[in-house]
Amino acid sequence: MVNQKEIEELEYTYLKKFYHFLKYVEDDMLRGFDTKEKIKEDWIKSWEKIEGEAKGISGFAVGAERIVYALFNGKAFGQPNSAPVGSDLFFETEDAFIHVDLKTVQTRNIGDYTTSIFVGDNQNSYEGKIQVQGSNDRDYKGALPPIYKNSGNPKVCLSYFITILYDEEDLSILNINILCLPNGLLNSVYGSDVLKAGKNPGKIRFNFMKTDTFRLIDNQPKRIKVVYFNENMKKHDFKKLKYIHELYKSQ
Repeated sequence: MVNQKEIEELEYTYLKKFYHFLKYVEDDMLRGFDTKEKIKEDWIKSWEKIEGEAKGISGFAVGAERIVYALFNGKAFGQPNSAPVGSDLFFETEDAFIHVDLKTVQTRNIGDYTTSIFVGDNQNSYEGKIQVQGSNDRDYKGALPPIYKNSGNPKVCLSYFITILYDEEDLSILNINILCLPNGLLNSVYGSDVLKAGKNPGKIRFNFMKTDTFRLIDNQPKRIKVVYFNENMKKHDFKKLKYIHELYKSQ
């Protein structure tokens, strides 16, 4: 029988490792995000032709991923794994199989960022009920296993998300966080608090504001670490990020 508290302690251990690493390379990340400015004249016209949601998803996210994933890969946290089901970053360490995915949101969609984020089935191992407004709750099961069998040497599955908010007008970085979504074997601890229904049918969101602590660990440390917060952002954006700013100041 897997010990739930041990799973949480492992989740917390790697959350701290990734947070301290991202703080260590914070200047490198921000410089990397700024490299687009050197060649702005060569891409800005193509960028301006892209409309709506596709501009944020297909454009900025790809560029940001290049920077963050290059830094992670350079650190070599573990052995990369080639399994086709998993996050963009998927690697094995001595005691876990770890998924890390990047989520970017532009300020026009800041409401999709402040309390929950979209997550894919291939990025989590959670299983439980999702409360759907106006209808019956629906069952959900992530595509990842809570424990990888690993040829007789089982290891826990851990899921992390790096979230980035950027200004839709000048593409400046406003906030960077790293979050830990509970392992599926913690269902009896978190129940239906972890996930909620997304905007589109079949889609889900990680309700991180409702599950922002490790409930089984003494003093209940946060499942969210704020890596970067631009306190000079526009006032209306700052106001909407009050919760995240409070976390930033309390770390």
